[in-house]
Amino acid sequence: MPATKHIAASKPKRDPAPRASVTFPPELYEMLEAIARNKKVSVAWVVRDAAEKYVAEQRPLLEKSQ
Repeated sequence: MPATKHIAASKPKRDPAPRASVTFPPELYEMLEAIARNKKVSVAWVVRDAAEKYVAEQRPLLEKSQ
């Protein structure tokens, strides 16, 4: 019996999410790690969550200046 090749269905290509490299003071990073452990998520998730909340708070200020 001949071997058959499995052809995966191709997914539509999406633009990759932008990446950023951030340096934290050691004490702050330790706090981020502790929060992540507590929530059982990654440090990256904690940072994205915090950034989303910060941007949401700033949105009214940004809209006023435009």
